[in-house]
Amino acid sequence: MIRALAWLWLALLVALPLAVVLLMGFGAAQPGIPPVRPPFGPAGWQGSLEGWSLLLADTFYLEAAGRSARLAGLTAALCLVLGFAMALGIARAPAARQPALVALVLAPFLVGFVLRMAAWVGLLRDSGLLNRLAAPLGLGPWQMLHTDGALLLGMVHSYLPFAVLPLWAALSRRDVALEEAAADLGASPFTAWRTVTLPLAAPAALAAFLLVFIPAMGEVVIPELLGPPDAVLLGRAIWGEFFQTRDWPLAAVLATALLALLLLPLWAQQRLARGRA
Repeated sequence: MIRALAWLWLALLVALPLAVVLLMGFGAAQPGIPPVRPPFGPAGWQGSLEGWSLLLADTFYLEAAGRSARLAGLTAALCLVLGFAMALGIARAPAARQPALVALVLAPFLVGFVLRMAAWVGLLRDSGLLNRLAAPLGLGPWQMLHTDGALLLGMVHSYLPFAVLPLWAALSRRDVALEEAAADLGASPFTAWRTVTLPLAAPAALAAFLLVFIPAMGEVVIPELLGPPDAVLLGRAIWGEFFQTRDWPLAAVLATALLALLLLPLWAQQRLARGRA
């Protein structure tokens, strides 16, 4: 009974919306509400493949996907490096202090997402706090807002907790005796970390990378508030097609293509997990 309810829940909230988006990609744009003609009507097939052909023919969307993949990969890599250091520090702390340290990692979620991004806008803009502090020192003003650096900073700040938590969960369960044995055998701290700690945390590191990479691929708000105006990412392109040009079939095609791209690393992660098992 419980399993049947779980499958029903997944069918209604996951499979059915995905099927609607997929079918919408084969529809045709039209004026009205909603601005899309279903692919099947009383007379049979009345859809269009224009959105799919445009996706393959127009390099604009392919370049947007490439930029999104590069940004998401760099964000995930930075979050992985910073998150590993933070998670290892928390795992090595006394057990009584670890809950407080984890709470500090999660503290940004106590503030609304848009409010956090607005705070970065206030810090990085030309008349922001950083430039005002630099002015008495004869420095600046610096153009920090709407740059690639500001975009990357906002992405890392937003997604870093998603990398810390799985790494901390894995490192807190590690066998400390293995590290001590490596040290007794003459291994340096770095060698012990590289040969003992890192391999044990590799599955969690891969999971942390994917937890950051997948949502970062479709990010819309952070590029809109912090990124360069000409840096059109795939998430911004989908948003623009839905709400600006109101070409819902093309937007559905882009969303389907994004989902297909994100299924590839998940499939690879599952293959690696089965191989380790």
